Amino acid sequence: MKKPSLFKILKASALLLIVASLTACDYTKKEPKTATSEKEVPYKASDLLPYPERPITDDVIYFLLPDRFANGDSSNDTGNISGSITDHGFDPTHKGFYHGGDLQGVTQNLDYIQSLGATAIWITPIYKNKAVQGEGDLMSSGYHGYWITDFLAVDPHLGGNTALRELVDEAHARNMKVMLDIVTNHTADVIKYRECHDLTFKGPDKQKDGNCTYRSKANYPYTQYKAQKNIPINDDFQGDAKSEQTSENFAKLVRPDYAYTPFIPAGEENIKNPVWLNDISLYHNRGETTFEGENSIYGDFFGLDDIFTEHPKVVAGFTEIFKKWISDYKIDGFRVDTTKHVNDSFWEKMVPPLLEHAKSEGIPNFYIFGEVYDFSPTGLSRFTREVGLPAVLDFGFAGGVIDVVAKGEATNKLAALFSQDGHYGNDGATAQQLPTFISNHDMGRMAYMMKEAINDISDNEAFKRLRLANALLFFARGVPVLYYGDEQGFVGDGGDQAAREDMFESSVESYNDNDLIATKATTADNNFNTQHQLFQEIAQLSHTYHSNPTLRHGEQTIIASEEDAGLFAFARYDTATNQKLVVALNTDPNRSRKLKTPGEAQSIIGKCSDGPDNMELTVAPLDFVVCKIRK
Repeated sequence: MKKPSLFKILKASALLLIVASLTACDYTKKEPKTATSEKEVPYKASDLLPYPERPITDDVIYFLLPDRFANGDSSNDTGNISGSITDHGFDPTHKGFYHGGDLQGVTQNLDYIQSLGATAIWITPIYKNKAVQGEGDLMSSGYHGYWITDFLAVDPHLGGNTALRELVDEAHARNMKVMLDIVTNHTADVIKYRECHDLTFKGPDKQKDGNCTYRSKANYPYTQYKAQKNIPINDDFQGDAKSEQTSENFAKLVRPDYAYTPFIPAGEENIKNPVWLNDISLYHNRGETTFEGENSIYGDFFGLDDIFTEHPKVVAGFTEIFKKWISDYKIDGFRVDTTKHVNDSFWEKMVPPLLEHAKSEGIPNFYIFGEVYDFSPTGLSRFTREVGLPAVLDFGFAGGVIDVVAKGEATNKLAALFSQDGHYGNDGATAQQLPTFISNHDMGRMAYMMKEAINDISDNEAFKRLRLANALLFFARGVPVLYYGDEQGFVGDGGDQAAREDMFESSVESYNDNDLIATKATTADNNFNTQHQLFQEIAQLSHTYHSNPTLRHGEQTIIASEEDAGLFAFARYDTATNQKLVVALNTDPNRSRKLKTPGEAQSIIGKCSDGPDNMELTVAPLDFVVCKIRK
């Protein structure tokens, strides 16, 4: 793939100007305005390093589901699959089916994403999925991308391989990065178990949905069948055993029916690609996970085929798969799905070769971050400190901001959270590159949690609290991740499907009846409104982030917190420039807070104390300030 010249990158960046400064204020809901061009709602990007050289700590990530973002080509809505909805999965009226969004739609809206201040795009899995799974009320489609059958092809519903190539090329020409979501824990639901597939089976291991309960390794050990002997093999694959020893160990596992009797239904024997994924012995085949204990690693997620990731063939196979995506498309990073549900040794063996391969392909800052659904820094940090992942999604940050800002709890919760940054390794430096977020496609949107926590919250208060949350997202340590639609005031009705609204005109009733924040629009409208007040606010935060290296790289020190709602303040100090910034937020909706500063405070956002005789600043209710400290 031909790389864009530095001249083209700088030329694209130079088209972007500085967005006007915004301050917190009361307002009434306004009619949505027509989306404008990037020249009218821009951010300054001319100082950004070219994307291959840019460290992740200089980026703002925009996270989206292609199917729910924009429909750039309606001809691929059914994924070239004939038949009914139950065949192709396209039903724009149902929140659990394909709605028609695709990669072409993302490419066509790069102006919109870039004008928000984002410099990188993370998209949910784009690989070919099983279009429809489940029965009755449990039937839905693979619009989200996590039911993969072909790990080497882009799903036709999303535009196919050509659409991905065009997206990456266009993004790179704009000095933007593209990151893919990868899955190694499971594939689509193809493998069945005789014991539960048989409708006459009435045993205690059959669940209501037809799946089988988990059978443990202790009660159903891996077994070799030779000379009429059942001899359990040594399945301690997480030690430091050499690959040759592990291969010998796995050679003893000659039958896959140690727990259940797995089989592939007729017609689906070769549905997966690469072909090794059709080998039934490369799956755990132990029944459903409850997401606890042993079965959290070895059990099936809602019937999805749980891959035997301890197996050397699986490690080698997935390493080659994802090396190919790097080589073929020159993408810039991977978000790793369900990281904690895969054995540690898998990541220890796969991540270093992927990073080295990316470097050999001219991508020295390739970014890999894992999804570890855990709100505890202790649980999260194990994967950076012990397992060796470069970063993990910072669920601890999300939980802390939701508690403190959305629910109005004590601000010292944030102080306690950040005091544990050292757990991630490198004396806290690793915490600087954790991707932080306040909403996502699984747990839901902060706006929803805020409305659930505060009865009859006014639209104005909701806007102010979201403004505070986004200030923490951009100015506290970490790499900010924006969840698509938050900038348009999307609220949602909970997690999962309820938080995956359409940006383009939606036909889903449960989405369209929501009262969005700071607008009279609904999700039934086109929501690419660059004049939306939240959009403009986030664009300004992004501009401040890009304009102040201290907010991206500076060491963070907590200055003040309270045992109730109120003041939370921290400093960011850049040892390279000797610059110090202070960020102070007030989560109290009724009373101002004062803070003494360690020197004269020059205003960046909000009003700081200007002058040598006044080293104290005031933070209004539900407001924040960002100040540069003069020596």
